[in-house]
Amino acid sequence: MSVWSLAYDLYEKRLRGELAKGSIPRHIGVILDGNRRWAKSIGVQASQGHRAGADKISEFLGWADEVGVEIVTLWMLSTDNLSRSSEELDELLGIIADAVDHLAAQKWCLAVVGDLDLLPEAIAERIRSAVASTSSRNTMRVNIAVGYGGRHEITEAVRQIISDAAAKGISLEELANTLTDADITDHLYTKDQPDPDLVIRTSGEQRLSGFMIWQSVHSEFYFCEAYWPDFRRVDFLRAMRSYGQRERRLGR
Repeated sequence: MSVWSLAYDLYEKRLRGELAKGSIPRHIGVILDGNRRWAKSIGVQASQGHRAGADKISEFLGWADEVGVEIVTLWMLSTDNLSRSSEELDELLGIIADAVDHLAAQKWCLAVVGDLDLLPEAIAERIRSAVASTSSRNTMRVNIAVGYGGRHEITEAVRQIISDAAAKGISLEELANTLTDADITDHLYTKDQPDPDLVIRTSGEQRLSGFMIWQSVHSEFYFCEAYWPDFRRVDFLRAMRSYGQRERRLGR
């Protein structure tokens, strides 16, 4: 073992020890950013960056499960991503479908967070089928955020509330007078789930870009310089340590 490897292992062990002194987030949201820039930095095609990013997911989920996280939401395809070139988008959708199939073949309980109707039917059906095959598992929940955008999600929630009200004979005026935050929350993709305690974004970008903008009102944020394919266990443990050291007032 090299001196560098030994130092790395010792540092990782120290980080794990420090986690016992803080709290662990129940729900982590992850913005898997930097796949294309990672590919460009080493002179390969964008598709290879997307595949490297997909390969990182199982490793990350293992780390999260190991420390006791209950829910992980992975933002794998935004509504903005749907405007990419057809060639890149087709490759990316195939990689995402392969990744979901791979996760379904493991132990995780999968759920969709997003609008699959925005995707080609063949891809959407592959994802639905893979997710459905995991529904009976009592393991860490993994939300697959595909065709996801925070504004789109809220718009769809409000549209469904109006549609439900109309079906019950409730007028728009009555609805406007009774609508609450809880009504919108109950119509989001993540209904019946706790909001994310921690949101991690890789690649050095320090913004949410529309990720869970309703649910993240009290979330802690952790921005990491590493591109997603380069994200290491120590990066994850640093995020956990940072979260554990923060005082969460939750608006109080």
